[in-house]
Amino acid sequence: MRGKRKILFMLAILTATQANAADDWQKQGVVEGNLPASWQQMKTQMQYPDSWLSGHYSDFKSWQQHARQEFRQALLTPDATKPFDEQIIASEDRGSYTAKKLALNITDDNRISALMLTPKTPGPHPAIVLLHDHGSKFDIGKEKLIRPWGNAEQLASAQAWADKFFSGRFIGDELAKRGYVVIAIDSPGWGDRGPMVYEQQQALASNYFNLGRSLAGEVAYEDMRTVDFVASLKGVDSKRIGVLGFSMGGFRAWQLAALSGKVAATAVISWFGTYDGLMTPGNNVLRGQSAFYMLHPGMPAKMDIPDIASIAAPKPMLIFSGGQDKLFPAKAVSDAFAKVHKVWASQKADDMLVTKSWPELGHVFYRQQQEEVFPWLDKWLKP
Repeated sequence: MRGKRKILFMLAILTATQANAADDWQKQGVVEGNLPASWQQMKTQMQYPDSWLSGHYSDFKSWQQHARQEFRQALLTPDATKPFDEQIIASEDRGSYTAKKLALNITDDNRISALMLTPKTPGPHPAIVLLHDHGSKFDIGKEKLIRPWGNAEQLASAQAWADKFFSGRFIGDELAKRGYVVIAIDSPGWGDRGPMVYEQQQALASNYFNLGRSLAGEVAYEDMRTVDFVASLKGVDSKRIGVLGFSMGGFRAWQLAALSGKVAATAVISWFGTYDGLMTPGNNVLRGQSAFYMLHPGMPAKMDIPDIASIAAPKPMLIFSGGQDKLFPAKAVSDAFAKVHKVWASQKADDMLVTKSWPELGHVFYRQQQEEVFPWLDKWLKP
C-alpha cells in the first residue's frame, strides 16, 4: 500500500513537471500587446551594420552611395519612364503668387493631382516640396498645407486642420509669399486619392506586398518623383529645392532627403527617434495600420532611423520635436539627435544641422516654430 502511494506521488510530481514544461513552452508563443514575446531579445540583434557609425566604412561618399542604394532597393518600386505630362486643371490668383491644381504622371502607374503655388516675380525661384501628415484624416492631404479653393466643405476641413496644428496658417501659402515655388501631392489614400478609412490601411499595405510592391515604397518614390518634377520646371532653380514635412510628413522629409541627391535643405517637424526608443510597449508605431506607410522591409536590420536620415549629410537639415509629444518619447528623440550630430560632425558640418526639442509643445507646428524654420530655409535656399 505504501509503495502504491509512493508511485502515485511520483506520478503526480511528474505530471506537474510536465504541465509546467508545457506552460513554459507555451509562453514562447505569447505576444506582448502587438509585440512578439521575444521582442527584447530581437532588439539586441539590431546592430545596424550599414550605419556610418558602425565603423565598417572609412569613406563617407562611398558609404553614402551604398546606403542610398540599399534604401532605394527597399522601396520595391520600379523607376518611372513616362513623362510627367502636366496639365493645369484649375487656377486662382492670390496677389503676389498664383495657385494651380495640376494633373501629372507621378509614376508609370499613377496619374494624380497636385497643388502648386508660383510667385509672380521673375524666376528662377527656390522651391519647397511640402509633405502632408497622416493624422487619421483622409479627406484632405495636400490641402492640409496649401489652401484649397472651389469647394467650401474641403476648405472648411483644411482650415480646421490648419487651426489645430499650424496656428491657423497654410504653410505653403506662407512660403509662397516668401518667394518660393511650392508643391504638395496626396499620398495614396488621401484627398483626391481617397478618402479611405483607418481600417483599410493594413489591407492596402498587404495587397501592395501581394502585388510585389510596398505601400511605404510607393509613398517614398512618389515624393522622389515630385522633387524630379519640380527640378524640371523652367521657373525653378534645381539646385535650391527644399523639403518640409510635419508628422508623417516629417518622416517623409528625412527619408526623401536620404533618397534624393536633388534635395538641398530639409526641415523635419515632429517625426524623429530611434527604433530602440520607439519599439516599446504602448508606443503609437506599434499599432499597425498607419505604420505601414513608414515600413520598408528589411531596413531596420541595416540602419537605424537617424542612420537613414544621415544619408543626406552633410547637407543642411533641421529637426524639431515637441517635448510634450506623446508619440515620440524624449529619450528616443534625444538619442536620435545625438546620432545625427555624430554623423554631421564627422563631416565637419555640425553647423549645418539644427536639432531642437520644444519643451512646452506637443505634436504641432505652431507659429513660433514656423518663425524659426522659414528664415532657416531662406538661409540655405536663397542666394
